[in-house]
Amino acid sequence: MMANNTPKIAIKDLHKRFGDKIVLDGVNLDVPEGQSVVIIGGSGTGKSVLLKNILGLLSPEKGSIQIDNQNVVAINLSERERVLQKVGMLFQNAALFDSLTVWENVAFGLIEGRGMKRKEAREIAIAKLADVGLGADIGIRSPAELSGGMRKRVGLARAIATDPEIIFFDEPTTGLDPIMGDVINDLIVDRVKHLGATTLTITHDMASARRIADKIAMIYKGKIIWAGPVSEIDASGNDFVDQFIHGRADGPIQMDVRAG
Repeated sequence: MMANNTPKIAIKDLHKRFGDKIVLDGVNLDVPEGQSVVIIGGSGTGKSVLLKNILGLLSPEKGSIQIDNQNVVAINLSERERVLQKVGMLFQNAALFDSLTVWENVAFGLIEGRGMKRKEAREIAIAKLADVGLGADIGIRSPAELSGGMRKRVGLARAIATDPEIIFFDEPTTGLDPIMGDVINDLIVDRVKHLGATTLTITHDMASARRIADKIAMIYKGKIIWAGPVSEIDASGNDFVDQFIHGRADGPIQMDVRAG
């Protein structure tokens, strides 16, 4: 069988600005089907804005975002909702609903998005919690009773509850200590492999990026300045990438900050 070379997500010449501030300045990026692509970059470089454009929370001034060969920039709300049925999302701070129990949070997309009966949705939610190492007793708790690491696991369980084709991860290890961050990284790798999903992650955590990525892309000043296999990033030949991945204070990025 021949491999499908069409990207699951294809971003072409994407532009977004807020007033006079240019945030995305012609972003081009392909996310191959079944692969994990991680976008790295510092704060304010456009990572979150790019993700919000893909999800339809923001609209670009120019460019296209194709998911399964469909330009989601140009579709109506009902068509977008149909596309988003394929998508799971782990938010930066888990973004759990405090008014719902843990299992209801995990089952939210099943009940509200797919109209599933609560009993069936609860069974799936408990199974997904088990997949991320949490027992059924956690399901009846309130999110306020959970630690940061547990909240992140619940967020991951919710992201995978619908068995999505695509999963987006927004800074998955932010706020976690290095050990719990590594636990979350391992869970992401394991669950994504189990689902066979295509994933796009935004992060500034290089340990996380190296662990979960097949491909890494760096965004700087609204452009993708380097993209390639994770195994090649240490030999990128790009001074901006080299400075960022090694966390050096001196380099072209710092020089630009001083100049500004």
